[in-house]
Amino acid sequence: MRIPDLLRGLDRPFVSVELLPPRREREQDGFWRAVESIKRMKPLFAAVTCGAGGSGSVGTLSTSRDLAESHGFTVMPHLTCVHAAQTGLEAQIKDVRACGIRNVLAVRGDFPAGMDTPPKGFAHASDLVRRIREIAPDLAVGVAAYPDGHPESRSIAEDVGFLKHKLDAGASFGVTQLFFDNRRYFDMIDRLAALGCHKPVIPSVLPVRSLGQIRRVMELCDAPVPGKFLTEIEAAHAKGGDQAVKEYGIGMAAAQMSDLMENGAPGVHLYPFNRAEMCVEVIRRAGL
Repeated sequence: MRIPDLLRGLDRPFVSVELLPPRREREQDGFWRAVESIKRMKPLFAAVTCGAGGSGSVGTLSTSRDLAESHGFTVMPHLTCVHAAQTGLEAQIKDVRACGIRNVLAVRGDFPAGMDTPPKGFAHASDLVRRIREIAPDLAVGVAAYPDGHPESRSIAEDVGFLKHKLDAGASFGVTQLFFDNRRYFDMIDRLAALGCHKPVIPSVLPVRSLGQIRRVMELCDAPVPGKFLTEIEAAHAKGGDQAVKEYGIGMAAAQMSDLMENGAPGVHLYPFNRAEMCVEVIRRAGL
């Protein structure tokens, strides 16, 4: 089912999830066990990534197909400029539709080491969105949004302008990069509305499970972490190691979710990193 149609039919906030396709055979069992637990959360949809750091799209479509066919998920595979050659996009879209999938997330994607422009693809996500709409006008297209601003943008205002450009190019909705200060999200929504754009943008929340994880996230995603938040994570780690950080992370994520939905966010997109138990507890504490 198309995600915009699901959004229009809702009368209460929802949860969706971000899943990483298993890369190795030994990861398969753990991934599908996590999926069974994630189903208890009744997510509105599952986004399936292409891998961080330009690592490729291996398994993205097949995992999306299996989630939809065998587990009943509405899915949204990522489609990136980095891995979508202009000459091959039509075939990729044909494969997506052949799986019964009606949603894609069009993003520029991370460049592999040593690359700073797409080799034979699209320069910008807006170009990819526009071409997808030409090939398959029935597909729902989502795009990435950056409450803290994209690292390559010169200002928040410029970045919101780029987001509007992607939405105007044919995207139906946005999904944010993870962030930790809700004021940034609501500021982005207000700026977008001031530009005349009122399409939904879904905020993303990461339940932090360890000090090492948040440091990796800061490196991979360029996501600013408020100093107070990082200090409290470090203090929790010093006191009780990863278990103390995990407990702190559950409480912080639940509070962030509750604040977002109480103040008008349509729902929350969770990053379980293929581990379900922490997100299930976050949702319970947030009252969902």
